[in-house]
Amino acid sequence: MTESESGGDTMTAAVLDVLPHGRPGDDRPQHQKEPLAYALDVEEFYIYELELDDGTEDIAFGDRVDLTEFGRVTEVEFEDIPSGARSELDYAVEEIVEANEQRFVDFYNDAQPITLRLHQLNLLPGIGKKLRNTILDERKRKPFESFEDLEERVSGLHSPKETLVERILEELQDDDLKYRLFVRREEQSS
Repeated sequence: MTESESGGDTMTAAVLDVLPHGRPGDDRPQHQKEPLAYALDVEEFYIYELELDDGTEDIAFGDRVDLTEFGRVTEVEFEDIPSGARSELDYAVEEIVEANEQRFVDFYNDAQPITLRLHQLNLLPGIGKKLRNTILDERKRKPFESFEDLEERVSGLHSPKETLVERILEELQDDDLKYRLFVRREEQSS
């Protein structure tokens, strides 16, 4: 876990869960527990634990917050978040992908080979060699403009948005993945 320092640019995150009485497993007396929230960074998909104070206690799950407004912001792993935050993670990722459609459509337009035998598109669930080649051929003709455009032009690619959401969730939950497309990790240089 690393702690980020406040200040600098705005860092937007989606609130996954709010624990006004602190962690459930914390055995300290109630007056010693600090209220917490868990949030998902919309750019890098980091999961953060936020310490709430007087100016930030009125947030609710689903809210968008600026991480630089919190005193203590700590990156946490998927395994360390409470069940409430886990259950909201799917919805938060889907909402982020929908709200930034062009960014994620551009992934289909810009995806590159990783090795001679492996392409970034092959890392997406359900995309094999044939479907990958169809996507590559279609984007040569004209870049994709939306998820709907992708679905219409690439026969066999059903739900391109859900395919990305599934991959992002896999990257959030599995620490042992060799290749990451969306969820950055400290040890991986980008």
